[in-house]
Amino acid sequence: MPENANNSEKTPIVKCVTVGMLEENCYLYACPETREAVIIDPGDEPEKILMAIQELHLIPRYIINTHGHIDHICAIDAISEHYPVPLAIHPADVPLYTDEQTAQEYGLTAPLVKRTPDILLQEGDSISFGTLSLDVIHTPGHTPGGICLISQPYCVFSGDTLFYRSIGRTDFAGGNYVQIEQSIRNKLYTLEDDLVVFPGHGQPTTIIEEKYENPFVAAEE
Repeated sequence: MPENANNSEKTPIVKCVTVGMLEENCYLYACPETREAVIIDPGDEPEKILMAIQELHLIPRYIINTHGHIDHICAIDAISEHYPVPLAIHPADVPLYTDEQTAQEYGLTAPLVKRTPDILLQEGDSISFGTLSLDVIHTPGHTPGGICLISQPYCVFSGDTLFYRSIGRTDFAGGNYVQIEQSIRNKLYTLEDDLVVFPGHGQPTTIIEEKYENPFVAAEE
């Protein structure tokens, strides 16, 4: 599935808007029939994200965070001024919205996100919009509350858990290498091989590619 919008009547719309100094991937994922959409990880440069929403004539229904790191959350409040839709994140990462130390390190003022989350996501939850749905799996390791979002039979939004030939860092506060390895091997690698993986940074990949080509976490024989 291509990274940008697809004009097929049935294929979901996927628009990647890469933002900020850390080149974080914010995704707009939308139903091609209703144009209803979710905004995944609006991290920075809200004007770029808003322009993409308007150009594609999308109707945002949710803002979802795969995790709470600063490069994935800093456009939430600005986007919410235009689209005050429910905000969803795993409860273990909610404290990152108001983390004073992180804000100071980047020369910002806490809270990084003033909004209170409307939905606290848990393993097994599902978010529906238009004809699409996103199923939540809890994938700790990069952060305690990291999640991935699966849309069968199309794709998975992996946040900073799994990248093209790489994995998320575990040397930040709350990171855990054993956890991220288990999250990838036991949860992501058990998904359908042909699912497209849209990561929080870098280029798309597929589940089967990472199973056999990822140098950090290999599939079990």
